[in-house]
Amino acid sequence: MTITANSKLPNLFPKNRKSIASQSDEILPTLGAELVYTQDESGRYLTFYWQQSELLGLNPEQIVTELNEKETFVPVEKVAYLERLHRILTSLVPEKLQCWFSHRQQLFELELAISPIMPKLGKAATTVLVMGRLLQVTANKTEVDAKCKTPTQIELALRSQQHQKLVNRITKNIRRNLDLDIIWQQTVDSLGKALRLERCIICPYQPSSPKVRVAAEYHQPDRRSMLSEEIDIASEPAFAQALATLEPIVMEVPGYTLCPQQKILVVATSYQDQANGLVALSLRDECYPLTESEIELAKEVADQLGTAIAHATLYKELEAARQKAEEASRLKSEFLANVSHEIRTPLNGMIGFLKLILEGMADDPEEQNQFLLEAHHLSIHLLNIINDILDIAKIEAGKMELDCAPVQLAELFGDVDNFMRPQAEIRNLSFRMQIPTTSDEIIVQGNYQRLLQVMLNLVGNAIKFTQEGGITISADIVIKKANFQEQQFPGMVRVRVADTGIGVSLDKQDKLFQLFSQVDGSRTRQYGGTGLGLAISQKLVEAMGGEVNFYSLGEGLGSTVTFTVPLYQKPVIVSSSDNDLQYGMC
Repeated sequence: MTITANSKLPNLFPKNRKSIASQSDEILPTLGAELVYTQDESGRYLTFYWQQSELLGLNPEQIVTELNEKETFVPVEKVAYLERLHRILTSLVPEKLQCWFSHRQQLFELELAISPIMPKLGKAATTVLVMGRLLQVTANKTEVDAKCKTPTQIELALRSQQHQKLVNRITKNIRRNLDLDIIWQQTVDSLGKALRLERCIICPYQPSSPKVRVAAEYHQPDRRSMLSEEIDIASEPAFAQALATLEPIVMEVPGYTLCPQQKILVVATSYQDQANGLVALSLRDECYPLTESEIELAKEVADQLGTAIAHATLYKELEAARQKAEEASRLKSEFLANVSHEIRTPLNGMIGFLKLILEGMADDPEEQNQFLLEAHHLSIHLLNIINDILDIAKIEAGKMELDCAPVQLAELFGDVDNFMRPQAEIRNLSFRMQIPTTSDEIIVQGNYQRLLQVMLNLVGNAIKFTQEGGITISADIVIKKANFQEQQFPGMVRVRVADTGIGVSLDKQDKLFQLFSQVDGSRTRQYGGTGLGLAISQKLVEAMGGEVNFYSLGEGLGSTVTFTVPLYQKPVIVSSSDNDLQYGMC
C-alpha cells in the first residue's frame, strides 16, 4: 500500500509529534491491523498501536517516547532493518518482510508491510507507515543468534501431536486416490498450509535421469513458481544425499535453487528400497529446531507417498495395457471383418467364372479362355491375401526367418518394372524408375524374394491410391558405415516410392504401420486391401537391417515411402558433371 499526497491518511498525522502521539489511540486502530506504527528515517517511533500490548507487556507510550532504553521495541538486526527503511523512502515502493523485534527479555517474530507516506510535491519522503501481525513470541537471550529456546516436554508433545495428525490426514488422502497428480498436490498443500512453509515441492525420480521435474508445488504468494522446472540433482547436494541414503536431510547452507537463504528438509520417497521421488520443504527460521521424532514423521510421510507412487504408477500402467489390449482386440475384429470380405470377393469371382464354364455358358473357346484368365487373376489375388495373413502370423509369432545374400539392385528394379508397369499403364499413370549411374553393379545385402515383395507392395499401393499423375521409383546411396548382425557394411541404399495419389492427413499417419489398421476405412474401403501391407513391409525391412519411413503433406498431396537396405559393397558412381569416377555420397 502506498499513501499518496491526495489521500486522507496524511491529514491524520499532524506535524506536531506530541499531537500525533495523543491522537494515535483513536486514529491507528481505524486502519484495521493488529500492529500499526509510524517511524521516521532514523527508526524513531512517531506513533505506535498494538492490539495485544497489554497481553505482551508493552507500553506504547514508553516505546514512542523512549524514556527507558530497556523499554524500546527494536529490530534484532537493526542495521538491516534501517537499510530497508531508507530504501523504501528512496524508492517510494512498499515492501513486505518478516523480522524479529526485541523488547525486554522477549523476541517477537513479525510479518510487516512497510509503506512510505508520500510528502508534498518536491519534498523527500521521511516517514513510513508499518502494519503487521505477530507470528510468534519467544524468550530473549544475549546473543541474537541464540534466540531459540529449548522446548519444554509439553511443547514437544503438542508439536508431535500436531504433526502426527498431519501425517494421518496425508496418509488418508493418499489411500483414497490413485491419481498421481492429485496425490502430489494434496500432499504439498497439506504440508505447506499446516507447517506454514515458504515452499514445498514434489519431484518424481527416475534412476536413469540426472534431473528431476517439479510435478507439484505449494509456495507463498511472494515466491515465484517452480512448477514444471527441471532441477539438476548434481547441483543440489541435499537431493543427491537423500536419494543415496533414503534418509531425511536437513540443509542449512544458503544458496539452493529451492529457496535461497532458507533451511530445507529433503526426503526421498521410495518403494522396496528404490527411490521414486523427492519431497523438499523450505522451512521458516523457526524458534525450535526439528526433533528426531519430527524427522521420523517426515520419513513416514515419504514412505507412504513412495508406496502410493508405486501403486498409482502400476495402476496407470495396467490401465494403459488394458486399453491397448482392448484397442488391439477391436482392430483385430475389424481386420477379420475386412479380411473375410477381401477373401470372399475373389473367391466368389473364381467360383462364378468356373461355374459358367462348367455349365457351358461360354459362347466360344475364346470366351471360355477369357473366363479362365479372370479366374486365374482372382486366384493370384486371393493367394496374395493369404500370403499376407500367413506372413503377419509368422511375424507375430517370431517365426519369420530370412536368409540374406547379395542382391543386384538393377535386377530387382527390372522385375518390379515388369510386374507393375502394365498396371500403371492400364490406369493411364506415368511410371518412372531411376537408379544411380555407376560403373559397376549396385549390390545390396538382403533376401531377394522379400525385397521384391516389399517393393511390389509399396508400388502396388502407390498405383492403387493414385487416380492421376504417376509413380516414381528411385534409389540413392548413403555412404555411411552401418552394422547389422555383427557385420559391417559400407553404407545403405535408400529406395523411394513417390506418388501423386490421395495422400494421408498428418494426424493419421501414425496409424499407417499399425497391424490390422487402415488409416480411414471410409476413404480407403473403395480401394480394397487388408491394411497389412505397410506393416508387413516394415517388419521385413527391419529384419534385413533397414527402416521404413512415410511422408505426406496431407490429403490430396501425394505420398512418399522410403526404405533402406544395407549396401553390400561400395560402388563407383559416375559423376554427372564431368563423367569422372567417384565414390557416391549423399
